[in-house]
Amino acid sequence: MPEVLKAPLVVEFPFTRSLGPVQSAFLTGLRERVVLGVRTTDGRTLVPPVEYDPVTADELRDLVEVAPTGTVTTWAWNHEPRRAQPLTTPFAWVLVRLDGADTALLHALDAPGPEAVRTGMRVRVRWAAERTGAITDIACFEPYDGAPVRPGGHTGEFADPLTGIVAPARLDYTYSPGRAQSAHLGALSERRTVGERCPSCHKVYVPPRGACPTCGVATSEQVEVGPRGTVTTFCIVNIKAKNLDIEVPYVYAHIALDGADLALHARIGGIPYDQVRMGLRVEPVWTPGARHPDHYRPTGEPDAAYDTYKELL
Repeated sequence: MPEVLKAPLVVEFPFTRSLGPVQSAFLTGLRERVVLGVRTTDGRTLVPPVEYDPVTADELRDLVEVAPTGTVTTWAWNHEPRRAQPLTTPFAWVLVRLDGADTALLHALDAPGPEAVRTGMRVRVRWAAERTGAITDIACFEPYDGAPVRPGGHTGEFADPLTGIVAPARLDYTYSPGRAQSAHLGALSERRTVGERCPSCHKVYVPPRGACPTCGVATSEQVEVGPRGTVTTFCIVNIKAKNLDIEVPYVYAHIALDGADLALHARIGGIPYDQVRMGLRVEPVWTPGARHPDHYRPTGEPDAAYDTYKELL
């Protein structure tokens, strides 16, 4: 039985967005230890605030301060916190309707165990020691048995409001390539490139997926292609990627390997970035111990005629 391949993969990037007046005031308020909601035309107060009424679609701008104390409306126990969650010890996820609000805010509740949590319990905000204008400025909620706290009547006007935020996005998962791609990866470890031919349209797909994307039928006939190919189109990368030790600018291209009917993408090296062009003939460059080509470089052959690769653009 062939080896089942699998590998842990991480997709991670910083997500940058600008803030409108409502979100700007809400996050700036957290930085200043103030919780703001927004009042709707029918008198409801929404926390966290939104720019448009979810019921009437009216534009909302009437900011109002609510208390840092509130009531748990529902909860769930998290017995095994994950990376970057609010607390490193087991805690409860809670929906809290802050005093003065008509909707509930989702956050963590620091409690010794699930037996200490109940719907209807009173809680208050525990502020983070260092605040930057993010939901994490609320470190968590904690049980509270004191009197309700009166909000200070803040209007939402700040001298130094936030105008944008950078939120890290990350996805951790385990990938298993399946039969077709496992064969493709196995061939790459031998410095060969293998695709599969569709029994209906006879196109050769690299890397293979186990089925023809055009006809929808299963593929099994293996076909070795390349190693040389033709640049069909490309882009010049000017922004350096995190954890990628490649100096910018560099070129990333779609390459139609000889014998393949689908272009794959790879980096182009061995040539100044401004000399890469459509039709450029290239070949793979391997580094010792690598399981795939490090990049592709020019072969020195004449450029391929446009008609030979136009269907692969």
